[in-house]
Amino acid sequence: MTQTICYLNGKYIPFDQASLPLNDLGIVRGYGVFDFLRTYQGVPFRLRAHIQRLQNSAKLIGLTIPWSTEEIEAIAQNTLGHNHLPEANIRIVVTGGVSTDFITPLGQPSLMVIVSPVSEYPKDYYEQGVKAITVQVERFFPKAKSLNYISAIGALQQAKLTNAVEALYRNQQGHVLEGTTTNFFVFRGSQLITPKENILNGITRAVVLELAENYFEVVEEAIDYSELSSCEEAFITSSTKEIMPIVQVDEISISQGKPGENTQRLMHLFHKYTRG
Repeated sequence: MTQTICYLNGKYIPFDQASLPLNDLGIVRGYGVFDFLRTYQGVPFRLRAHIQRLQNSAKLIGLTIPWSTEEIEAIAQNTLGHNHLPEANIRIVVTGGVSTDFITPLGQPSLMVIVSPVSEYPKDYYEQGVKAITVQVERFFPKAKSLNYISAIGALQQAKLTNAVEALYRNQQGHVLEGTTTNFFVFRGSQLITPKENILNGITRAVVLELAENYFEVVEEAIDYSELSSCEEAFITSSTKEIMPIVQVDEISISQGKPGENTQRLMHLFHKYTRG
């Protein structure tokens, strides 16, 4: 098996030889940001948008990134080029870098790019739909894709106990916000509704909104948990899941337990858009 090559602080090296100092703030404090995307036909999908979101995430947590957008783009492309994969995931990570007192950034962050093969979800997830649960969680810095995934890891462990594929965050006001790694959408009639506030703006979410505006009335507003039972359809989006139909949330059945027509239409449009 061919060894995966990653990028770390100026070097392209085998993945199993890459390491960070033990006083890197990404390790000892979870201080850092990342972004994640995949390729279609070997081309990174909306790479610049992902890098700009990475930069915005860093700005929100006060982490200075010394590399330009173009430099990070080139590093990501070069790392991809060092690996010969038909389709790849690309993970770009910036940590706070080494710290002599284990808490104060010295202004020298670490940059890594990790490439891995794309693994597909089972077809029946898309043909039959999946279950999600809700958990009462409000993310710290929701607009930042930070390294802090403690709440997500715990929520997904809860989801697995009930054979659910995703856990959706619900705030104290009873609004369903987003998933651990996904954005959340519902259909009510011809209205496509998705939350706008207190969420991470997904790149796949943005593509879905672009595709949907020609066919549906797009509404960006809060989704109340109590309204889920009256929604005709629901789905989640992400770089890995693309558009995945949700047919059950907790004990609430949606779309009569099968993917709805509007969701299937968007799935078709997205597949056509990304794969031609």
